[in-house]
Amino acid sequence: MAVTQYRGTGRRKTSVARVILRPGSGVIKVNGREATDYFPVEIIRQQAFLPLSTVSMAGRFDVQVNVNGGGISGQAGAVRHGLARALLAYDSALRPDLKKEGYLTRDSREVERKKYGLKKARRAPQFSKR
Repeated sequence: MAVTQYRGTGRRKTSVARVILRPGSGVIKVNGREATDYFPVEIIRQQAFLPLSTVSMAGRFDVQVNVNGGGISGQAGAVRHGLARALLAYDSALRPDLKKEGYLTRDSREVERKKYGLKKARRAPQFSKR
């Protein structure tokens, strides 16, 4: 008895999220915990699960997410990307709505590396004439 499931992988900065969608009642687990426990800030939690509300499927799937790397904001972005890809695996007709909102695009911005002779990536030491 095979359970129907749809998978999607999302990335943001150094975070990677593996998302599994199964038809169900809307239970969301992130790393084995409730989504409200894992993402305590409401705005970040909303951002992470925006693709579900965009395509009006908030209560139709049980979502299981495994996410690691980076911080809370990067992980939320990775979950959003992976969720959009999993929804696309479920129904490719959702592509125009998800694409229009920008959920299928991988945000390629990364932290710029620190250069030698500087304090940070671009911050130079304070200049003194003497």
